[in-house]
Amino acid sequence: MRRFHPMDRETDLLLPLSVQDWLSKGHLARYVVEVVEGLDLSALVQAYGGTGSTPYHPAMLLALLIYGYATGRFSSRKIERATYDSLACRFIACNLHPDHDTLATFRRRFRKEFEAAFVQVLEVARENRFSRFGSVCLDGTKIHANASRHSALSYGHAEAIEAHLQAEVQELMALAERTDGAQVPDGMSIPAELERREERLAAIAAAKTKIAARAAERFAREQAEYEAKLAARAARVAATGKKIGGTAPKAPTPGPRVDDQINLTDDESRIMPVAGGGFEQCYNGQAMVDPESMLVVVAQVVQAVNDKQQVVPMLAKLQALPAQLNDAKQLTADAGYFSKDNVVACETAGIEPLIAVKRDQHHPHWSERFREPPELAPAATPVERMTNRLKTGAGRAAYALRKQTVEPVFGIIKSVMGFRQFLTRGLDNVQGEWTLVCLAWNLKRMAVLRPQ
Repeated sequence: MRRFHPMDRETDLLLPLSVQDWLSKGHLARYVVEVVEGLDLSALVQAYGGTGSTPYHPAMLLALLIYGYATGRFSSRKIERATYDSLACRFIACNLHPDHDTLATFRRRFRKEFEAAFVQVLEVARENRFSRFGSVCLDGTKIHANASRHSALSYGHAEAIEAHLQAEVQELMALAERTDGAQVPDGMSIPAELERREERLAAIAAAKTKIAARAAERFAREQAEYEAKLAARAARVAATGKKIGGTAPKAPTPGPRVDDQINLTDDESRIMPVAGGGFEQCYNGQAMVDPESMLVVVAQVVQAVNDKQQVVPMLAKLQALPAQLNDAKQLTADAGYFSKDNVVACETAGIEPLIAVKRDQHHPHWSERFREPPELAPAATPVERMTNRLKTGAGRAAYALRKQTVEPVFGIIKSVMGFRQFLTRGLDNVQGEWTLVCLAWNLKRMAVLRPQ
C-alpha cells in the first residue's frame, strides 16, 4: 500500500516559529522591506502627532502598500486580509494587522511624500549600478478611472434634464396646493418627491458651472492661439509684402458647447479612446522609462487625450530630479509626441530627440535597413536633423529600443500586476496612486536586477 505524509493539524509546534523562517532569502518581500527601511522617511514620521492612539510605523505601511501593488493587491481591504492569509504580508507587517481604513487613509494622506520615496528608490538603483540613466523612452497609456462613462453628462443634455425637472417641480407644487388629496397616488410623498428633484437640480447646476469654467479656460487658450496666428500672418505680410492665401484663422467661440461633458462620479477624469476601439472614462498615465534597466524615471498622470503636449512638462520633471538621475542625453518617443516645438524643446534641454515623425510602413524593403541617409546641409532645421538621425543605422537601433522598453513596462503593470483601473478619484489622488504603482514596479524590477 502506498504511504503518504501524515496529515496532523492538532499537534502543537514544540517551539514558536519566526516569520523569518518562512520566507526564502531572496523573497521580494524581504527586498521591499530592506529598501524601504533604508529610505529617509522623516517627513512621514514627523507628520504624526504625539496624541491619540499608537500609530503604525509609516515604513511598515509603505512597504505593505508597495508589496500589495507589486503582487496585484490594490484594495486596502485585500491588503488587510493578506496580513492574515499571506506569510509575506505577515512578515512585512510584523505580525500586526493594520485595518483597511488605516491603509486607505495613509495612501490618500501621503500621496505627495510617495514622490520623494520614488526618487530615493531611483537613487538606490543608481548606487547599485542598475543603470547609468543615460537615455529615456517616453510613452503613455490610458488607465480606467474609478467612474463609468455612463455617468458622463453633456451640457446640452444637462439643460434638457434641468428643464424637465423644473417642469415636474411646478407640477408637484400645483398638486400640493390642491385641497383634494385623493389625486395623490398611494405611497407617494410630495415633499420627498420635491426634495429628490431639488437635489438633482442642484447637482446639475454644479455640473453646468464646472463645464462653463472649463469652457472659459478653453476660450482663453484658443483666443491666445488665435491672436498668435494673426500676429504671425501680419508679420509674414510685412516681411514679404504679399497677401497670404488660404483660409484665415477662425476666431474661437466663447461659452460652453452642447457636447461639452463632465462625469458626475469623477469630474476630473475624461472620456478617451482605448485600445481595441471604443471610449472609456480614463486618465492618461505618462512614464519616462530607462531603456537600460526598464525602471520608470518619471511618472505623471494627465487629463489630456493627446500626448503631444506632454514632452515639455515631462522634460521639466526629468530635469528636476537629482543630478545623478537627470543626465539623460537622448529621448525616444512615438509619432504621437512629434511637433516642431517638442524637437526644439529637447535640443534646448541638451537632449537628443528621436521622435518618430510618422508611422513607419510595415515590412519595408530589406535594403532600407542598410541604407544610410545623405549628409545634411549646415543650415538644416532641428526637425530635419532629427529626421536624418532617425534614418541612420544608429538612430534606427536606438529608436527600436522604445518598443522593448516602455511598452513592456505598461504591459506588465496591466497584465501581470493587474493594474487596469484607479481606485481613487480626482487628479491629485490618481497621481499619488500612479506614483505608487510605478514605485512598486521599480522595486519589483530591482529585485530581479540585484545580484542573486
